[in-house]
Amino acid sequence: MRTSENNRRFRQLEEGEIVKSFNCGDAELNDFILNKADKYKKSLLAVTYVYEEEDIPLAYFSLSNDNLSYEKFENKSTFNRLNRRINNAKRMRQYPAVKIGRFAINETYKNLGIGSYLLYLIKSSMAFEQKSGCRFITVDAYNDAVGFYERNGFVMVNEFQADRRTQPMFFDLAQLQ
Repeated sequence: MRTSENNRRFRQLEEGEIVKSFNCGDAELNDFILNKADKYKKSLLAVTYVYEEEDIPLAYFSLSNDNLSYEKFENKSTFNRLNRRINNAKRMRQYPAVKIGRFAINETYKNLGIGSYLLYLIKSSMAFEQKSGCRFITVDAYNDAVGFYERNGFVMVNEFQADRRTQPMFFDLAQLQ
């Protein structure tokens, strides 16, 4: 997963590397990139990628393994319809997925299309590089980010629940093939 655009580059954070400055407007997301990303990498829990320009992080995201399972769907018929669409002789109760654990854009660079560009890179990498079996990308989207993910092809697992801080969503990588 490498790309560049002018002086911008996309790369995986190295073990032991510390990001010194980042502000996306959300304290929890800032804290992750500034203080926790390296611990997650060392513990083999998540890998974090940065999109930067001249060493200034414009955005970041972290990825980890996940699954999309029958149990996550409140309406089981929704999962059954999804299951029938998958060309698989044996109907499964869960499918391999990659989870976007954190996804943030530096406040100065919001609304410039960077978020959609990074989602495109994630989707393309998972669908075409195929380093392991992966059918879906999942995310627990903050309520105010649900529209952004929907515009980028993600679907709600369940109906929107206003009493929840996040909403589980998924993208079917088969759409890209």
